Amino acid sequence: MAEPAPARPASTVLLLRDGAGGLEVFMVVRHHEIDFASGALVFPGGRVEASDAVLAGGDAAAAFRVAAIRETWEECGVLLALPGAPAPADGEFAAMLAARALVPHIAGLAPFAHWITPEPVPKRYDTHFFLAAAPADQDAVHDGQEAVDSVWIRPVDALQAGLAGSRKLVFPTRMNLTKLARHASVAEAFAAAHATPVVTVMPQMRMTAAGRVLRIPAAADYGGEEFLAGDPPSM
Repeated sequence: MAEPAPARPASTVLLLRDGAGGLEVFMVVRHHEIDFASGALVFPGGRVEASDAVLAGGDAAAAFRVAAIRETWEECGVLLALPGAPAPADGEFAAMLAARALVPHIAGLAPFAHWITPEPVPKRYDTHFFLAAAPADQDAVHDGQEAVDSVWIRPVDALQAGLAGSRKLVFPTRMNLTKLARHASVAEAFAAAHATPVVTVMPQMRMTAAGRVLRIPAAADYGGEEFLAGDPPSM
């Protein structure tokens, strides 16, 4: 048997705010020509870059957080940073931080989930999901390149749109929206994230008469172990 494709390190950001109707999360619509989740409503995110590890001081775990903060800046225009002297690193994000004497606000993120693409899938990701509170003095917008639209939306409304077919949701997005929808406010979501250990999810796939079924660990706290995929699993 062929060796499974390596899972590329990646980070995803659930940028949160308290809206008039409850907790809202910022989501973007992927460009239809993007090979990952084209046309889908997703959380911003992307691959961990070498410069992220440098800005994280060589800490591999912190590099995922830096990547999440960089992607929030690149895809949403929101900067999660504090005054400080960043480590010298390559790239536009590092240069911007240095020019403004800022460092990534690593401690401002809360680990929320960890998903690894199943081994049979040719393009795989090792993705850490983080909660981040949107600064009140910054506006989130989509970049107009990888993302062609954006919306602040309640998790339950995003799930209902996916069920109705008006929004495309890939499996990990749907599951993490379901988990996020339990919380009524940013503070409540953060408190739960800080109190709950993250359990790694690498779905196991099987075909049934009803369609593709994905099995995930019950300990990951998604409300069950087996779910209809709905869309091909991708991260």
